[in-house]
Amino acid sequence: MNENVLGEKVKLKRAYESPATDDGKRVLVDRLWPRGVKKTEAAIDCWMKELAPSTELRQWFGHDPARWEEFRRRYAAEIHEHRGELERLRDMMHEGAVTLVYSAHDEAHNDAVVLREILLRHR
Repeated sequence: MNENVLGEKVKLKRAYESPATDDGKRVLVDRLWPRGVKKTEAAIDCWMKELAPSTELRQWFGHDPARWEEFRRRYAAEIHEHRGELERLRDMMHEGAVTLVYSAHDEAHNDAVVLREILLRHR
């Protein structure tokens, strides 16, 4: 499967956006449940807390774009410590579309962006 097809199969969506029929499996990739989002309305199929950044890394990053490159490096190292969960997510991708759901306000600098890059790069 080429990267363009995979890219279409791995989407990113904020937890505050409404679920859509083309989301496929909705996977929450944050360590904490999104504030103010009801579990019944989130339509989350799977919550992969283990693939979320550690509490220490999340607090250090603080969504500061100046720390983005270092966050990406550290978070990638953490993700690779959870190969089983990463493989589980890859298996979902082979079954159909997957939407990585996150709660960060910054749509360009968050854990879901890094996780998607890793999923698409390491085939």
